[in-house]
Amino acid sequence: MDQFKIIILAAGKGKRMNSNSPKVLLPLRGKPLLLHLLDSVAKSEITEPATIVVGIGKELVQTAAGNDYHYVHQKEQLGTGHAVASAETKLRGKAKYIMVLYGDHPLLEARAINKIAKTHLRGNMPITMATVSVSDFNDWRAGFFDFGRIVRDKSGEIIRIVEKKDATPVEQSITEINPSYMCFDSEWLWERLKLLKNDNAQKEYYLTDLPGIAQKEGLGINSVEIEPEAALGANTKEQLQILEQILEEREGGKQI
Repeated sequence: MDQFKIIILAAGKGKRMNSNSPKVLLPLRGKPLLLHLLDSVAKSEITEPATIVVGIGKELVQTAAGNDYHYVHQKEQLGTGHAVASAETKLRGKAKYIMVLYGDHPLLEARAINKIAKTHLRGNMPITMATVSVSDFNDWRAGFFDFGRIVRDKSGEIIRIVEKKDATPVEQSITEINPSYMCFDSEWLWERLKLLKNDNAQKEYYLTDLPGIAQKEGLGINSVEIEPEAALGANTKEQLQILEQILEEREGGKQI
């Protein structure tokens, strides 16, 4: 699938981990979080080298990941939309489709990456979103409570994504959540990134506002459900321990 290019967001700092190094370099079973994801990308059917968006500690990330990737420096941390926009100069005109992944989500496997890409190819829509449905936000699923919620209309079509910090209590009760893995038609993406606004609680430019823009334009939004484990990230030490447990149980042939 050489029509695709992957952007991996890896500019964040591990503030809640009390770490001075980039969050994507936190160790998980002896290997940085980012390298787990890069292993999955290498096993996927997307053959083009990924573009990694780096920020604080960019040299450390580049040293850990190596020279097989393209790098873009996000000088200011102004949100996921801003991070992807920082890669426009490097990638515009170089790919028909762009997939966005996250360097601190190490359990995304190649089969899920392929599933998202193939769904986008079949869908003939500007956006394809991965979604995750959970029964509740208890136990190992507690970290999903901080994820954006997927809001659908009565016919089941996606209307928008609302970030947890901006969600009403009713919206926070929604158990279909957004892991923020998305595919875009590239030219549509680059033009619509310019429309993003930062009028939200975090004063950031959210990539997750793009489905709402597509909906206002009367365009459809593809969605594809993936396994909840594939969406788990590491924002706290407790969440990192959960990832450790899952990988340990995988190696032992068990399921959580």
